[in-house]
Amino acid sequence: MLLTEKYSTLHRKYMNFKLASRFTVTERFLKYVVIDTQSDPESLTCPSTDKQKDLGRVLVAELLEMGITDAHLDEHGYVYATVPGNTDKANVPVICFCSHMDTSPDCSGAGVKPLIHKNYQGADIVLPDDPTQVLRMDEHPDLKNQIGHDIITASGNTLLGADNKAGIAEIMDACYQLMQNPQIKHGDISILFTPDEEIGRGVDKADMQKLGAYAGYTIDGESAGNMENETFSADGAKLIIRGISSHPGFAKGKMQSAIKIAGQIVAALPYDLSPEGTEAMEGFLHPVSISGHVEQAEVDFIIRDFDDAKLIEHADIIHKLTELILKNHPGCTYELQVKEQYRNMKNVLDQHPQIVEYGMEAIRRAGLDARLCSIRGGTDGSRLSFMGLPCPNIFAGEHAFHGKQEWVSVQDMQKAVETILHLCTIWEERA
Repeated sequence: MLLTEKYSTLHRKYMNFKLASRFTVTERFLKYVVIDTQSDPESLTCPSTDKQKDLGRVLVAELLEMGITDAHLDEHGYVYATVPGNTDKANVPVICFCSHMDTSPDCSGAGVKPLIHKNYQGADIVLPDDPTQVLRMDEHPDLKNQIGHDIITASGNTLLGADNKAGIAEIMDACYQLMQNPQIKHGDISILFTPDEEIGRGVDKADMQKLGAYAGYTIDGESAGNMENETFSADGAKLIIRGISSHPGFAKGKMQSAIKIAGQIVAALPYDLSPEGTEAMEGFLHPVSISGHVEQAEVDFIIRDFDDAKLIEHADIIHKLTELILKNHPGCTYELQVKEQYRNMKNVLDQHPQIVEYGMEAIRRAGLDARLCSIRGGTDGSRLSFMGLPCPNIFAGEHAFHGKQEWVSVQDMQKAVETILHLCTIWEERA
């Protein structure tokens, strides 16, 4: 039997909960992306931008309309809800589905105009508001798997917001289907929508007791069929250079500019340890900002690797380069502050193999080729896993995120909804 036939057979076998209601994921997605929810890394509030609550209020209203009575938005911008179980079994673990409401600060999320390109046949997709923005198959390889699909993009001036409003729409449609289709047997399903994931604060204020879940799944991945059980481990580092200030008219032999020293250090960083010089399971050391003046300058870094021990090695490179360069700048000093950000969720998930196994089975039941992957980044699930909620990441269908060429397939979003529904039934079956 061909592989595609195998998964089609599995899909027919397990799609025993014939949906009485049509998918609503596309309509929901188109509604959500026009709400600007961009987060702000410079803000100290939670959420970092109050406009994220605008989407939260919409989601709560829709959940209440479905009949999910405990749906609410808390003061920190988190949405919580519970789809009540409908099984006679008393021991079904509570599982949680999570997506984030914010969009990246890297590209504007205001005034999004979503467009549906129906029945994609492989031609270039030119975004009308900026014709220089073109989706080409050779630059977006997963478009090869989208022939006949309906592709959603923005119009060219903004990101789309599929990261992670695709995941939100998929979870919301799954909630709707569960409430409309009592033949789908499941335990209690906990729902969490978070703010500020894009700036690393997505679960800072998450109430784990309120969630009360045994296992979680973020819906925030890329290609249909992918499931991620491994993320980077992450540290942040701040390098503080203390130079020597002097009047520039009388600076000869006296001034030691902290700004110039910082520039030399950044220029000396190895290319094969940079984001642009690494791939797959390779980690990196990346300067993300420089600020300061002659007397003091600061360089902020992110440090990433799948191996926790290598984070220390990468930070040591900053130490060694700084000490080497400061030999030519007598009287100048430095300080390096390293702070843990998140850790590889595989360290936790390996202790709970059934959580990943059930996710892979759900993807196969949806008629897809299930692939277990690593992600060169992090998700809310990275931190949730270390907060007591083991939480791998399932595809949402989002592609080219954080930029104007971001896109998602309608059919992939529908497959994500099916995968969520299958997960609910698998946990009920295996209880």
